[in-house]
Amino acid sequence: MIWKWGFRLLILFLGLGLLLDLGSRIGAEIFWFQEVGYLQVFLLRVMTRGVLWVAVAGITAAYLLLNLGLAQQLKYSQSLKIEEVRREEAKLISELTNFLSPHYSRRDETRILTPQRFEKLRLRGLLPLTLILSLLIGLMLAHYGQIALSYWHSPVNQAILPIALFRLETIWQLLRQIVSQVWYVGLIVGVAIAILIYPQFLLTAIAVIFSPIFAFILFQHWPKVLQYFHPTPFNSTDPLFGRDISFYIFSLPVWELLELWLMGLCLYGFVAVALTYLLSADSLSQGIFPGFSPQQQRHLFGMGGLLMLVVALSYWQSRYELVYSSRGVSYGASYTDVTAQLPAYTILCVMAVAIAFYLLWRTFFWKPKSRYRSLVFYGLGIYLILVVAADVVLPTVVQYLIVQPNELQREQPYIQRTIALTRQAFDLEAIDSTGFNPQGTLTEADIQKNDLTIRNIRLWDQRPLLETNRQLQQIRPYYRFPDADIDRYTLKTDITSPRPSTPQKSSEPKQEVDEATERRQVLIAARELDYNTVPQEAQTWVNRHLIYTHGFGFTVSPVNTVGPGGLPEYFVKDISDDSSALTTSSAAIRKSIPIGQPRIYYGEIANTYVMTGTRVRELDYPSGSDNVYNSYDGLGGVEIGSVWRRWLFAMHLKDWQMVLTQDFLPETKLLLRRNVKQRIQAIAPFLKFDSDPYLVAAAANEDFPSNPSYLYWIIDAYTTSDRYPYSDTGSDGINYIRNSIKVVIDAYNGTVNFYIADPSDPIIATWSGIFPQMFKPLSTMPVNLRSHTRYPVDFFKIQSERLMTYHMTDPQVFYNREDQWQIPNEIYGSETRPVEPYYLITSLPTAPVVGAASRTEEFILFLPYTPRQRTNLIAWLAARSDGVNYGKLLLYTFPKERLVYGTEQIEARINQDPVISQQISLWNRQGSKAIQGNLLVIPIEQSLLYVEPIYLEATQNSLPTLVRVVVAYENRIVMAQTLEQALQGIFKPEVTPAPAIIRPFEEAAPPG
Repeated sequence: MIWKWGFRLLILFLGLGLLLDLGSRIGAEIFWFQEVGYLQVFLLRVMTRGVLWVAVAGITAAYLLLNLGLAQQLKYSQSLKIEEVRREEAKLISELTNFLSPHYSRRDETRILTPQRFEKLRLRGLLPLTLILSLLIGLMLAHYGQIALSYWHSPVNQAILPIALFRLETIWQLLRQIVSQVWYVGLIVGVAIAILIYPQFLLTAIAVIFSPIFAFILFQHWPKVLQYFHPTPFNSTDPLFGRDISFYIFSLPVWELLELWLMGLCLYGFVAVALTYLLSADSLSQGIFPGFSPQQQRHLFGMGGLLMLVVALSYWQSRYELVYSSRGVSYGASYTDVTAQLPAYTILCVMAVAIAFYLLWRTFFWKPKSRYRSLVFYGLGIYLILVVAADVVLPTVVQYLIVQPNELQREQPYIQRTIALTRQAFDLEAIDSTGFNPQGTLTEADIQKNDLTIRNIRLWDQRPLLETNRQLQQIRPYYRFPDADIDRYTLKTDITSPRPSTPQKSSEPKQEVDEATERRQVLIAARELDYNTVPQEAQTWVNRHLIYTHGFGFTVSPVNTVGPGGLPEYFVKDISDDSSALTTSSAAIRKSIPIGQPRIYYGEIANTYVMTGTRVRELDYPSGSDNVYNSYDGLGGVEIGSVWRRWLFAMHLKDWQMVLTQDFLPETKLLLRRNVKQRIQAIAPFLKFDSDPYLVAAAANEDFPSNPSYLYWIIDAYTTSDRYPYSDTGSDGINYIRNSIKVVIDAYNGTVNFYIADPSDPIIATWSGIFPQMFKPLSTMPVNLRSHTRYPVDFFKIQSERLMTYHMTDPQVFYNREDQWQIPNEIYGSETRPVEPYYLITSLPTAPVVGAASRTEEFILFLPYTPRQRTNLIAWLAARSDGVNYGKLLLYTFPKERLVYGTEQIEARINQDPVISQQISLWNRQGSKAIQGNLLVIPIEQSLLYVEPIYLEATQNSLPTLVRVVVAYENRIVMAQTLEQALQGIFKPEVTPAPAIIRPFEEAAPPG
């Protein structure tokens, strides 16, 4: 009695604990979403997920438990079973007596069956049948459990839907997994044996387990359900069925989810009920099953009819899923799929519907005696044979005998479909393509003419600059620079910091700059607080959550200038001792780049929650041997001054110090989700976010009031799908993407704004319909921030990867892969790696100009291509980021009949030069190493200029310095200390023709 009460109390406390945990989580989320202004988003999400959970779990539990309960009532009783066994024993004894009698004679006896029951099953048939059904349940439990666990560890974000268990490809995949993983076999066999021993308890328990599993799987796909009810037409149809693309993006995924759920529900229900009947009254131990009674047959016919309806639904959807087929030479439905697989799926669907209606008709209009009863089993057997023939035999025969002998002719129209829809899905159709024939006629006058391009050639890569920043600008161990981002700023022209100049004759006077401002490409890096680097002895609760609350300041470095000793120049640096907060290189910089009080409460590595407005002062920044302290007065944070709120968040965060501390005041706030990636992911998990948030210093207070720091994070967000018909998924698992959203996060207040950058995208139009208050037009973004938006690298990489194949629009060229491209390699440090896209400020040759009379320098993202298995340049892709030209892609193709040096060829020529290679080898000794930076290919006029910086760093206490710049043009290569000297070496007029390779200037090497 005591243990029963103890068990009940344990269950009560566990239930109460779960209820409190769920309540505290929902309550804390409501306050947090209210703080960031997206409470409607959270409430709609919670309501949708709650309805899905309750509906799926409730229907699953009701269907399975009611059918299992009915099966328990209809199964054989123990007495009936014993009577059947006695009858069999008496018959066996009689047959044995007759056999031993000398008057025994063999004769065929006609066995009269009871019309109310199927034929009896003896042990040799009963045991394999029950074992197979039990193994099937174990397989289902493992399959659906594995899906749920994968979602538990990795939340769904436009994920590829799992395939229902009935599909042959799923069964084949599971069999391969069973063979490769021993634990999988053990789990399935263990479940099967346990079911045979304890059928009633385990079949009911598994039904209860399946309810939350199915609910959790559909619960995770709540975005697809919301999209289903708010579709936006694409105004484009697929070429196979003529359906609008929106059907595949918004409707088909939900039908696939229903199939996944209903197949598991109906299949388990049918198998569990059949096992309940087969194992009733100790049939295994007695070695005989007396056959299904009429009531049992009627029950199984009804459940079988529902199962066959789901099978019909599966084959009907399989017809549409042919547009994602990987059979054939291109993605999507091929000749075999359209001519063989599609009709076969249609026939199987119709037959499944016919069988289902027959079974359901027999269920509702039951006749115990029916001469057509055996036809059901023959029909099911024939159907299974047709399934194998339609899925395996027929397509294989057509592919090998009809398609492969005439593959190009058969597949040509389907290749055309793949090309057209892949280019459509990745917006490759919008690329303007033009020829570019480098003339090799670049002169000193052209260099002078393109002065702004030359002044913005990037000599500092992110990696060496970050290493140098960490040595020179971290100030204290608890500060860290997690990243450095390329951007452009419009600066006053009276900047006193040095900059590279173009080659000029010494006798010429310096010209006055007429323009009041100029655009400069810079590297900006945030000085964030990294609590993990605080000394272990100081890592207390008070320090973690009340004192070390924010980072401070940032650095801005021009990408092309070198200071004394080869170190980078800084426009903005250090932490000042006075109210100016940061040190700037000139008054003009302070006017150009807003500084304010640059406290960073929300950043890339702000992974702890903090409390502000407490009795404890927050560390602001170090000043000499002392520290300056501050109290947060921003808009961010949730008020937790009241006792009940402290208990709520203490329970949610499992931090009971929040309740016990005496340092809180009525105005104390809790700042949660300060990591900008986690912050926006929590608000909009249905979007895919860029991997690189970048910092912007701008005076933009229209949407971000009361921000004294002027620091903002901009993150690009994408709408993606894997359901676009005929579009190649490639290696990243998606076949549709748009850069639809620009997200801006206030680094001081944590305010988040979503701006629609691509209103033509139907997916973001759907989300705008679902959350009408969430998204704003890009035109409402403050102008000072909009000038810093840039074409995102992640999006550009995906498009450029598809373009390597899908620039070929002729089906025969595509089939032969005659013009396949690849991304070239470069040497970085001492390792070979693919060239990464890089930003430039340059004027695009022959670029279409909108709203301007002549070409001007602009901020572009750039990537070169080479032919497959060759190293010469074949094309380069540019993405524009400025003004009305934002988002336009330009593809420049080089002539195939002449050689245009690629990055690998230039790298080879650099490393083959005896003087340059000797110098690099010398630096790689005596405790230092030379790092060859990014090799930039820069278009100027109708020519290409190649620039590669070389850094020197010690093997210990690394402090990279820029020691040389290599410039290559046509057949000339120069290595010099500065870009100016290298350009002079190539373009300075010579009386005699220049040699093929110009040796580097003789000059003293800098100290190592």
